[in-house]
Amino acid sequence: MADPKVKRVLMSVTDKTGVVEFARALSEEFGAQIISTGGTARVIAEAGIPVTPIDEVTQFPEMMDGRVKTLHPAVHGGLLAKRDNPEHMAQAAEHGIEMIDMVVVNLYAFEKTVESGADFGTCIENIDIGGPSMLRSAAKNFASVAVVTDPASYGSILAEMRANDGATTLATRTQLALRVFQTTNAYDGAIAAWLGNQLGEANELFPEALSVDLVKQQGLRYGENPHQSAAFYRVPEFATSHSLVNAKQLNGKELSYNNILDTDACWTLAREFDEPAVVILKHQNPCGSATAADVATAYDKAFACDPKSAFGGIIAVNAEVTLELVEHINENKQFVEVLIAPSYESAALELLQQKKNLRVLETGGVDAPAAIEFRSVDGGMLCQQVDRVDEDPSEFTVPTKKKPTEDELHEMLFAWKVCKGVKSNAILVS
Repeated sequence: MADPKVKRVLMSVTDKTGVVEFARALSEEFGAQIISTGGTARVIAEAGIPVTPIDEVTQFPEMMDGRVKTLHPAVHGGLLAKRDNPEHMAQAAEHGIEMIDMVVVNLYAFEKTVESGADFGTCIENIDIGGPSMLRSAAKNFASVAVVTDPASYGSILAEMRANDGATTLATRTQLALRVFQTTNAYDGAIAAWLGNQLGEANELFPEALSVDLVKQQGLRYGENPHQSAAFYRVPEFATSHSLVNAKQLNGKELSYNNILDTDACWTLAREFDEPAVVILKHQNPCGSATAADVATAYDKAFACDPKSAFGGIIAVNAEVTLELVEHINENKQFVEVLIAPSYESAALELLQQKKNLRVLETGGVDAPAAIEFRSVDGGMLCQQVDRVDEDPSEFTVPTKKKPTEDELHEMLFAWKVCKGVKSNAILVS
């Protein structure tokens, strides 16, 4: 079957970025009829582009505060009919159903609504029903229908249509369909996770079924070894505001697979401390950790633990990096792969940026990591509570006659926290 030319387009978008320009090109260059709903139709009409309201297609008014508007055979029949099936086309003609060649839909911003702190009723109203239904219908019939969810793809789709006499290619429609099912899968997972929280299932750390949505953050040059392909994914449900995956890179080369592993271990340990702390880590093991009244002093103490191992390591700081701290790093002639901290003095950042290869990450703050961590095994996944040292010393029982002093207790708690970050058979001296 030849690639069908795009003659009828249904548009209903929450994110209206570029939709007017896209609609104008479809209408003026290709003569496509634009069908649209609610706010999208208003925006397109206000731009002077001919638009057909959805109720003219369905011969049924939008109703129930917009909950029911596209759930109609005139819409889904036009999306699902097989163009090369004579029975389908005859049934469509009998019922006055015209074909729809492209659907442009992105969904209600449910996750952003939840993040905004909206109440239960508002979150429920932002569960999209018609959008996912149209997306799934169009994606199922990708042999004939192009389904567009991302405004960033408008330009490439128009370019392809210009090169193909107003048609999209099957290869493109197939890829667009795949993105749809990935999108609706993640969308449903977000709703299920939120509703589970509302019903108290959040208190169950390890439910019978657990959905984890992975969103690609960046491709990596290679994995742990040069012959291994790799990528870095974010898990939105578990990405706290100041986690590594949300850090902003201010300087340096692209992070590698091993950089990310080591930086995560280093940042996780630095977040354990309330007072100013510096952790220097290499190969997943801290080679120097210290707390002090200021970060420069904490760095000096951490570096003094093992100056040789500190070379080529990762540094994590749980407070603003000062110019003094950076000057001390330079005085020690310490080569650093990654420096991660909540913020940087402007003078400190200027000095750091003189080293073009030094990766500088800014988290914007310090918070506790997510409650659960995952580790893949062959054919499965291990999940466990994140190890946190949060015991209250006032509740300790000391059975010996000699009691530890306040300073000794502080030292033991410090060592306990650092010990949490030590791997394998490494030895910790505090």
